Amino acid sequence: MVFPLSPSAVKNGYRVESFEKVDSTNLMAMEFARSGDAGKLWVVANRQTSGRARRGRHWISDPGNLYASLLLVGCFEAISVATLGFVAGVSVAESLKSLLPSSCEHVSLQLKWPNDILLSGAKLSGILLELLPLANGQNALIIGIGINIASAPTDTPYPTACWQQVVPCCTAEDVFAALSHSWVDNYALWNGGAGLGKIREKWLSYAANLGKPVHISMNNQRIDGIFETIDENCHFIIRRNDGTRVAVPAGEVHFGTAASVYKKI
Repeated sequence: MVFPLSPSAVKNGYRVESFEKVDSTNLMAMEFARSGDAGKLWVVANRQTSGRARRGRHWISDPGNLYASLLLVGCFEAISVATLGFVAGVSVAESLKSLLPSSCEHVSLQLKWPNDILLSGAKLSGILLELLPLANGQNALIIGIGINIASAPTDTPYPTACWQQVVPCCTAEDVFAALSHSWVDNYALWNGGAGLGKIREKWLSYAANLGKPVHISMNNQRIDGIFETIDENCHFIIRRNDGTRVAVPAGEVHFGTAASVYKKI
């Protein structure tokens, strides 16, 4: 199985290693990093046997879905690493939107803070960022992206969706090609963090439940209020009933029955 890169990704020096089955694309990307890979490498598989999500949760990895990890190598700062999750989220949303036929303009694609992608309110995709120190003093950043294409898990505490519910003929290979193109554009826009304000604007244009009631769990404390925005550091801004605003860098956000967890790197 071969997952094709977009022409723009190839032009910008990205490469891809495609596998039928791996334990985890993030773990495989780490092995490439430890072996001296220079980065800008996508590791993509049709199936994972030990897929992982945030907080060590198991990620259901049935064939036909997209399991991709991007390896970047450099001197990344922790605050920059965290914001790259938003670059990835915007890239996923834009790539999927580009594949929607005109007959599906009613379909809702949204981003749920910090890095879940929702299809008509149900979880379609998740992103896991991991940072690995290397012996040469640099860091390997692995951005793992899972997208439900052909199927979605059913034993979850939140609603789930798969992409072929709305675009039946679209494959994981199609989505990956579009994603590799969208990533190139948004990573260039991010520009080492200098363009984060533009990424933030894009993210907010897809934001789920903006202006609606939420509650957030942070340091064993529950905060209730309205999801007002994300700030210049992509922290979650909640406005309490008394009018005060709280910036949340990490926590568990609840909108109705769904939850999204952000573990700060």
